[in-house]
Amino acid sequence: MFLKKISLFNYKNFSEATFEFDTKINCFVGKNGIGKTNILDAIYHLANGKSYFNPLAVQNIKHNEEFFVVDGEFEKNDRNEQIVCSLKKGQKKILKRNGKLYEKFSDHIGFIPLVIISPADRDLITEGSETRRKFIDSVISQLDSQYLQQLIQYQKTVAQRNALLKYFALNHVFEKDTLVIYNEQLNELGQSIFEKRKDFLEKFIPIFNNYYKEISNGSETVQLVYQSDLSEKNTLALLDENLNKDRALQYTSVGVHKDDLSFEIDNHPIKKFGSQGQQKSFLIALKLAQFDFVKKQSGEKPILLFDDIFDKLDEFRVAKIVSMVNNDEFGQLFISDTHAERTENIVKSTHQSYKIVSL
Repeated sequence: MFLKKISLFNYKNFSEATFEFDTKINCFVGKNGIGKTNILDAIYHLANGKSYFNPLAVQNIKHNEEFFVVDGEFEKNDRNEQIVCSLKKGQKKILKRNGKLYEKFSDHIGFIPLVIISPADRDLITEGSETRRKFIDSVISQLDSQYLQQLIQYQKTVAQRNALLKYFALNHVFEKDTLVIYNEQLNELGQSIFEKRKDFLEKFIPIFNNYYKEISNGSETVQLVYQSDLSEKNTLALLDENLNKDRALQYTSVGVHKDDLSFEIDNHPIKKFGSQGQQKSFLIALKLAQFDFVKKQSGEKPILLFDDIFDKLDEFRVAKIVSMVNNDEFGQLFISDTHAERTENIVKSTHQSYKIVSL
């Protein structure tokens, strides 16, 4: 599978632009602020129906314009596939495959497997648990549409239960039987989500550990530790135990929506005890493991986006990544970089076909 061509209309800083791609390596080079990352984000948009960098969809429309369109032509299983994502101010975003409208964006997830590695990934270390849960969920959802539907339903049920708790507090009433209906739904959905996350991490963590060793060349050990309320008790028991707390807080304080993934180095938080180089290695290993896992489970090589990462890596780590490209472990690769000469030297050393676009 690969992306043949993309056309952008009023997308971020582009009024109108079309790019045709090599089946292996494609590089966008130019100064900061010229739009290299925006092209990568447009590719991400086609795979996921949303931006990787800006959750507010309307902010992806070019200033003083009313709409944006991202139109991509892919080849998958020897078939041409056209994916179009568009948004007009004041209206719902639209996603189409071969001219047919998706009723639910979630039906598209996984059709174009894709992994992005970006400086923005640092949020996985510095931000709260929600960012790390989203990482787990995004990997599983690319491969398991039922999981994605369960997750959506679970989040809706939590929102409904929270609204009920607020209503009780506001009106000085309490109806336990009504709350029990939501508790039972959360128990069933939560248990399934927990089991799938646990199963995923049992397979994923060894892959991650191998990548970290390969690209860091360090003697330290790293850990990914899954933390969940459900490790000790089921959701029903947890909700019952925390009922008074939830009534006081007016929201649901326990469940799989509070899960976290602890990033550790030598059994200490990497956020506090990891050097910059160790943190970079950790994040790149995490994303390469995501790539590897999706490739093994889906049977196809995801598109891989490298956003400005060579600027943040030493020569040893760059050489390691280049060797992986030479081993044909990757499929189609997109790279953004500020240094044209460095980029050309890197891609020439891969002995793969490539295309460089100067912006």
